[in-house]
Amino acid sequence: MEHISRYLTKEIKLSSYEDKLFKSDLMFKDHILIWFISGETKIIQWNRTFNFKTGDIFLIPRNQLATIINYPKDGLPHKSVVMHLSVERLRKFYEKIDVKKRSAPEPKIYSFSNHPLLESCMTSLIPYFNVMGEFPDELASLKITEAINILRMINPGVDSVLANFDKPGKIDLVNFMERNFMFNMSLEKLGYLTGRSLSTFNRDFKKLFDTTPQKWLTDKRLGLAYYHLTEKKKKPTEIYLEVGFEDLSHFSFIFKKKYGLSPNQLLVRLS
Repeated sequence: MEHISRYLTKEIKLSSYEDKLFKSDLMFKDHILIWFISGETKIIQWNRTFNFKTGDIFLIPRNQLATIINYPKDGLPHKSVVMHLSVERLRKFYEKIDVKKRSAPEPKIYSFSNHPLLESCMTSLIPYFNVMGEFPDELASLKITEAINILRMINPGVDSVLANFDKPGKIDLVNFMERNFMFNMSLEKLGYLTGRSLSTFNRDFKKLFDTTPQKWLTDKRLGLAYYHLTEKKKKPTEIYLEVGFEDLSHFSFIFKKKYGLSPNQLLVRLS
């Protein structure tokens, strides 16, 4: 797999994946604004799946778990312009703006596909990737500020996301884990998202589930895979990434270890 990233600044980059696909489980510390030049992306959250294609523009809020699968399409690489809207940048932006305090925003991805102003803003960055030399921070600041203003104009409710600088508070661990077990995150990050230190997360997990996080996560992912195979009649190649595994052969090995049959053998028996 060849992945090429060209940075204008640490907040703006041109990303390109040349191989068949690239899968990652992510939790961004910044809000991420993405414009697709070519390719397709599937984004899977605990309660919904998004499919984005060439020309689409969307915003992934920070501190949200998601599986992201990037695909080349029609002989072209998966290529996108990515803009990070950092907490530091947004704090400065909102210093002089009176935004009423609102309840925590709904965890969702915002789509702004084919909006002419936002597309023009992102397109205007392309020529700079071909210019040698350092990209001025002042110009980067102008471009990011332009994007924020356009987002607010398109959807005034986006302030509840961009102007929310709170850290995750302590939440119900059972409910969180039941929703998010398919995402490959470090225990430190899972602890952070549930408002816990690593030691508190491990202690609370043991008390609530009476097992280790690693064993519980593996069992839950295998159970979800079994459901997709037996009830949805899906193929192993269609599900192993989405249920939380990184490698097809490893998935098949531990699936057979638990159920006595490999995923393919199970499908043959069911046919």
